[in-house]
Amino acid sequence: MLNRIYLVLALSYLLLACGPAQAATQGPRTLTSADIARMEMVTSVQMSPKGDQVAYEVLVQRDPVGDKDGSARKELHVLRPDGATRRYIGGKKQTVSRVKWTPSGDAISFVAKRSGDKKPALYKIPIDGGEAQRALSHAEGIGSYDWHPDGEQVAYLAKDAMDADRKKLRDKGFDANVYEESARPTSVWIASTKGGEARKLELKGSASVLHWSPDGEALAVALAPSALIDDHYMARQVNVVSAKDGKVLGRVDNPAKLGSVTWSPDGAHLAMVCGQDINDPSAGRLKIVSKKGGAPTELLKGYEGAIHQALWLDKETLVYIASEGTHSVLGKIRLDGSANEVLHRDEAAVIDNLSLSSDAKSAALMASTPESPRNVYRWTVGKQAPEKKTTLNPWLAEVKLGKQKTIRYAARDGKEIEGILVLPVGKKKNTASPMIVMVHGGPESHYRNGWLTWYSSPGQIAAGRGYAVFYPNYRGSTGRGVAFSRVSQGDPAGAEFDDIVDGVEHLVKMGVAKKDKVGITGGSYGGYASAWGATYYTKYFAASAVFVGVTDLVSKVGTTDIPQEMYRVHYAEKWPWEQWDRMLERSPIFHADKSRTPTLILHGDKDPRVDVGQGRELYRHLKLRGKAPVRLVTYPGEGHGNRRAASRMDYNLRVLRWMDHYLKGPGGEPPAYPVDPEAAVGQKEKASKSK
Repeated sequence: MLNRIYLVLALSYLLLACGPAQAATQGPRTLTSADIARMEMVTSVQMSPKGDQVAYEVLVQRDPVGDKDGSARKELHVLRPDGATRRYIGGKKQTVSRVKWTPSGDAISFVAKRSGDKKPALYKIPIDGGEAQRALSHAEGIGSYDWHPDGEQVAYLAKDAMDADRKKLRDKGFDANVYEESARPTSVWIASTKGGEARKLELKGSASVLHWSPDGEALAVALAPSALIDDHYMARQVNVVSAKDGKVLGRVDNPAKLGSVTWSPDGAHLAMVCGQDINDPSAGRLKIVSKKGGAPTELLKGYEGAIHQALWLDKETLVYIASEGTHSVLGKIRLDGSANEVLHRDEAAVIDNLSLSSDAKSAALMASTPESPRNVYRWTVGKQAPEKKTTLNPWLAEVKLGKQKTIRYAARDGKEIEGILVLPVGKKKNTASPMIVMVHGGPESHYRNGWLTWYSSPGQIAAGRGYAVFYPNYRGSTGRGVAFSRVSQGDPAGAEFDDIVDGVEHLVKMGVAKKDKVGITGGSYGGYASAWGATYYTKYFAASAVFVGVTDLVSKVGTTDIPQEMYRVHYAEKWPWEQWDRMLERSPIFHADKSRTPTLILHGDKDPRVDVGQGRELYRHLKLRGKAPVRLVTYPGEGHGNRRAASRMDYNLRVLRWMDHYLKGPGGEPPAYPVDPEAAVGQKEKASKSK
């Protein structure tokens, strides 16, 4: 009988979560799970060489109920000189990636797998209209690519082909995977779009990052010792190689994480966004190096921000995008590190991508705001503020959103911590609300004051249901300089997670949050924090949702694909066997007996980064104690985060329902485990009306 009551209550809360029923109730129209499932956003921008048009990619999601399940697709759109936009490539069966302009500016190229293609190929579509034509194909598919300045040759990356004997055996069923050893490296190829055989450059290692020199004689290539993701993170080095024969002309000594790499207009230098050194958690420093290689020079030493991208305005000057705390900065600096100047500081939009015209006077930007996901902006470099040029999701104008703002508070040791707070829609003064803490992963990441709502982040959906949502940038986060991002190294689950509960106490004292109605959630390292909140810090949290989270530091090193990154960055160059007791004590499973927090664990069963066993360990330890409700949900075929539309919708509904049940509802036994995505997107309502 008791279970039946809980079932009725759980279904009631699910219906509240779904959204379509909201129209029949009183109150403002707020964001729903169905809205998130149809939301679109810009994912890249490319300014034309002449500076008159912008090509951009738009992420379009599948209907999780009406469409065949799968990942989101990307469309190619163009912003014309008159401000009008046009979709060039789209439709449910078409998707594009790696959009670029050809050097002449008369066509746009992209990578796609279209009719007749066994693997992704390179296509061109004329800017004046017409059908896209295949420009180049490769047996193993084309990845990243770069146009030669003459517009006829293309350098591209492709996986090495499988050995013929191995392929023959695989086709007979001998398909055993030799862990890590059978990973195929990526090579550099050069081909002419006018025909002829492509030629492979014989380079040592697995390639990524690929750019022609301005004179077309050389290539800047990043090479890792192997195709393993750990080497990609921790061991890539930039090489300048001859396009003729692959001879190394210059080798850059960049022992750190690597971001973007760009040639100066005269071909004398390379600018790179990379880490300060091997222990730097992220690629956020701006460095310059000669084309001859050697050690790069950092331009903004001691900068208490994070560089995201840098491009050349001329052979002596660079323009860059950076984060300073929760807001964005556009700046410029000279090659010698002098004349650093902020061109635009934006606390109302988060800038993610910059593209320049050939004369570097016009720029296209990609940015989001607290009210809208990423759109296209245009900017006359150094003149006025960037101007928004597209409005994806125009229906958002009808949705009431919670107020979003940056907050600052003192941690227990006095260090100032930043975060972002989203207030409940229609919040009344002097009234505390239930609150969800959303913890970012990494921890080499940080929240910025832009759009923060997605399938895995409750944001404005929760705000519309009466929650405050807190996004802490705890120590170890980026955006505040190298020292701040390193301060938590060697101290997992120490001061970094203390910062989170200090923020909770701060918001309780402010009257924002109800002390006994706080939930915590997050993915990856944010999942680690959520598991820590459910165990060690259980008294602070009435509900927890742990997504692809770390729960056992000892077994984590033995099952992850990034052990070197864990060693160099997170563990301050100490292996678990050098500190068994400490690693165990900093594991949520060690504190499972303390837990009184209802915990929902969600994990992809093919996760290479945080093995699904991490979720199973926490589940079993909590289940055996039996002191609080626990549920484990695994997603078949999903990795470190969900890609398929159905998995994303399922995740969103489950987490919101779990929070509703324990922060606003009856609590006690968990809600019934089935979810109803058809109700969430309104399909059931439509079907009943049609009858």
